[in-house]
Amino acid sequence: MKGIVYLVGGGCGGADLITVRGRRCLERADAVLYDDLVDEDLLALAPAGAELVFVGKRRGRHSMPQEEINALLVSKAAAGKVVCRLKGGDPFVFGRGGEELAAVRAAGVGCLVVPGVSSAVAVPGGAGIPVTHRGVSRSFHVVTAHTAGPDGGMPDNLEGLAALEGTLVFLMGLHRLDGLCRGLVEAGMSPSTPAAVVGARCIRGTLADLAGKARGLEPPAVILVGGTAGMDLRAGLPLSGACVGLTGTAAFREKFVPGLEGMGAAVRCLQRSRVRPLCAPEELTQALDWASGGWLGFTSPNGAAVFFALLARAGWDLRGLARFRIAAVGPGTAAELARHGFRADLIPPRHDTQCLGERMARVCGGRRALLLRAAEAAPGLEAPLLQAGASCRTVPLYALSTGPVCRAQVDYAVFGSAGGVREYAAGGGPAPGRGAVCIGPRTAAEAERIFSRVLTADDAAPEAVIACILKDWGDFLCGS
Repeated sequence: MKGIVYLVGGGCGGADLITVRGRRCLERADAVLYDDLVDEDLLALAPAGAELVFVGKRRGRHSMPQEEINALLVSKAAAGKVVCRLKGGDPFVFGRGGEELAAVRAAGVGCLVVPGVSSAVAVPGGAGIPVTHRGVSRSFHVVTAHTAGPDGGMPDNLEGLAALEGTLVFLMGLHRLDGLCRGLVEAGMSPSTPAAVVGARCIRGTLADLAGKARGLEPPAVILVGGTAGMDLRAGLPLSGACVGLTGTAAFREKFVPGLEGMGAAVRCLQRSRVRPLCAPEELTQALDWASGGWLGFTSPNGAAVFFALLARAGWDLRGLARFRIAAVGPGTAAELARHGFRADLIPPRHDTQCLGERMARVCGGRRALLLRAAEAAPGLEAPLLQAGASCRTVPLYALSTGPVCRAQVDYAVFGSAGGVREYAAGGGPAPGRGAVCIGPRTAAEAERIFSRVLTADDAAPEAVIACILKDWGDFLCGS
């Protein structure tokens, strides 16, 4: 029996731009063939045993010819697998989705197409540039600037493009920006025509000066030419013009995105971390039996999430947790516990492991304490408990594996742990222009060893981190 191919547009930018239908297809997949510009956080949505195959293409670097991708889609589906072909943006906007659909259907394999959010409209929109606007532009025209045509690969018929009304949107053309701007002027457009490049940063100018202003900007980027390219609908927002880089797990980063973007900031992912469970379900249930009637101490939201996932794998009855008291290091961890239906009995006034250990020591007495944490966690939790006469056992639930650093220049880089600072520095991450924004004194102390300017948020809550950035950016704009 033949399988099926889901041709899914994964959207552009953050993983949360995938459609609900696209996510459902990804969650059903036996195999995922994914492109270079797909947000890697999406891969975590695939089933645990799914085969992940990278088939991405970038200028000057093709991992797999298109014909081989087509054949792979057909062969895996013909073997009865559910195949998710995960593409950046929309499959049919310069994504060769039509070629893949034709090949799959010619082989007699079923294929469902799931549209995606295209960078042609979403990337400019995120920078405050509408591709159409009443009184300014009644149309937009999407053009690939990456061709094998004449004139060094420039788009054909620049004269025709220059004569169009509306907004010109060029994809995959950053490396040809200078020639593109000159070509449009030579084709009849005014040198003063507004133009913009939106990539890691949004750079605005005209056809006369944009290439110089955008020098050094790294792809991918979208180029816009026309009246709307001079608009900035984010202007006036308190973080307009600021670029904030995030590190850590997807769950950690996602907490900050709505507030930062709502304030007008551009948000970039600088380094991804993934949670890798270390503890076997049987090991955890045995530790719970040992600590029966005592305290459970959670030091992070990740630990709480892994804890309940392991209990589910073990088939453990959660009603057994009624015999424990529960301590959480801070409100984020308490919120993750609450998501599973459990309220923390203790949250220390200062949200670090040292204070958690001291507060647990006051109430634990001679009872047992099971400490559930990362393999590499901050010290200071066990000592106060042992001094108070409690019996302690530590269960390393997980470790974090960290991906490569994105070397985009940002104004602020947000770090949630000292380990995250070290991993970023080890990966060669550039120093942020305005400073590192750290959650907690231990993270800040590590950052001070590496960066010349460090800001420390008052609290781990997203609102506190954003408030810290808001104050500093306001001071910067005021010249203080």
